[in-house]
Amino acid sequence: MFDISFSELMLIGVIALIVIGPERLPKVARTVGHLLGRAQRYVNDVKTDIRKEMDAAEVGGLKDLKDQMQEAANSVKASVEETGKSWRAPIDEAQDALKQASESIKTLADSAPKPDQPEPAQASGESAAAAPELPPAVQTSEQDMQDAEAIDTQTLPLPGFEREPAPAGSAATDSPPTAKGSQP
Repeated sequence: MFDISFSELMLIGVIALIVIGPERLPKVARTVGHLLGRAQRYVNDVKTDIRKEMDAAEVGGLKDLKDQMQEAANSVKASVEETGKSWRAPIDEAQDALKQASESIKTLADSAPKPDQPEPAQASGESAAAAPELPPAVQTSEQDMQDAEAIDTQTLPLPGFEREPAPAGSAATDSPPTAKGSQP
């Protein structure tokens, strides 16, 4: 507390002994000790009160800050939910439209005659050995089949690529290329 060395304390004690006297010195020393103890307790009480008030102010400020952050989080959450709902509505409408379209396609497919099943007129009176004739666009002639077999797919030119004639008597296409400056 005070910057008093031992020699200064001895000097004060000698002066107090001379001024107060040896009879009253112990009583005065005890009273001074009690007063210093009370002063220290009073200073400590004031410090703790100040510390409590500062903590309460900080906690109050922190509570206010917490409340503000909570309100901001709630507003962000509400805006995100609102945006999600606004985006969800067109998606739900599109899903409903797709469901209705698929149901209508299913009903049309169920009501249409199946091509795998023979018609009742063919099954009862006509012979099963007679094959139905194909339309003219689907029928192929034997000449078309021979022309298709005659095509060589290895020499078939690709569209957009011109075939370059190979130099006559050149063996460059048969041997791998060599590096510049190297002798074979």
